[in-house]
Amino acid sequence: MSRTAEPSARPLEGLLVVALEQAVAAPMCTMRLADAGARVVKLERPDGDTARHYDRTVKGLSAYFAWLNRGKESAALDLKAEADLAVAHALVAKADVFVQNLAPGASVRLGLGAEDLLARHKRLIAVDIVGYRQSTPAHSMRAYDMLVQAESGICSVTGTPEEAVKVGVSIADIGTGMNAHAAICQALYERERTGRGQAIEIAMFDSMAEWMAVPFLHYEHAGRITPRTGLSHASIFPYHVARCSDGGVVIVVQSPPEWVRFCEHVMERPDLAIDPRFVDNPARVENREALIVLIDEVFGRATRAEMIAKLEAHQLAWAKVSDVADMARHPALTRMTADPGETDAFDLPTSPLTGARECRRPPRLGEHTEAIRAEVAALAAE
Repeated sequence: MSRTAEPSARPLEGLLVVALEQAVAAPMCTMRLADAGARVVKLERPDGDTARHYDRTVKGLSAYFAWLNRGKESAALDLKAEADLAVAHALVAKADVFVQNLAPGASVRLGLGAEDLLARHKRLIAVDIVGYRQSTPAHSMRAYDMLVQAESGICSVTGTPEEAVKVGVSIADIGTGMNAHAAICQALYERERTGRGQAIEIAMFDSMAEWMAVPFLHYEHAGRITPRTGLSHASIFPYHVARCSDGGVVIVVQSPPEWVRFCEHVMERPDLAIDPRFVDNPARVENREALIVLIDEVFGRATRAEMIAKLEAHQLAWAKVSDVADMARHPALTRMTADPGETDAFDLPTSPLTGARECRRPPRLGEHTEAIRAEVAALAAE
């Protein structure tokens, strides 16, 4: 079970994390803990985590499962059976951290609610990941990623003026998992000082509502509804795709000195820098359509390479709009290999937290069940 950590570059080595998790949000959180050296025991239904069955893209594994479950152990348990539930309780009793994201109320019915666990295990950090804060009237709403994106207003500011869309990756799940990971790290630090654990609730809606802080503040203080502006910034301009003769380039002008350089050296129109329509960012946002016409006239006469060279020469930011194939070949991309040297090895983007170039593969369903049963039995015999 949990053991004293030896000096290591893996800061959470020696911690035991038990995860009653499925899909994305909780696995995202515990993946980060496993990457940092924690032992993560994933409790799965006998038929496995839902995410195991999304597809078979990565050596027979679903892409989500391959990404989010590296380095974990899998115990397949039927928690409706008394003996298997007892195994789960015995693991949690020895754990440093317990994370669950079952439907609201399900963990409580199993005796695994965060508050109940903390009452029995004073040093435990028990985390409930939920869709909506349980103290609010929305507590029982179903909470899948796109539903939360829609409910939180994310979709209302994403897309084109004609159509609201969701973000193309699971940001509600991912953001919630990141917040849960941060909350656990804070709680571990506090436990070092106080000796006490915590019961923590992390809500998907809260995670997205915080990300909506700027549109919220514009609405609350100016009555302004943030529009959908496609591949363009709603409150900074120029910050959009400028159309060259052979394709688009994203340009960004944020500060007054950048605006002056852009007008003088890229547009070759120094008069625009003091034009009342464009003299500061609020004016440029208000008059973006007129400015787009002027920018397109200049950029449309040149190739993308020519305009990028001009932007670079005058220290102005730009980007190409990459697709996934471009991203996979991008010079900034670094990779780590799951189980290098094995026949089922595969690459993932490296963790932004560790930069590690290798990791352990995701577990097979129930791969560690018998070893964990034996471990629990040995503890009971002590």
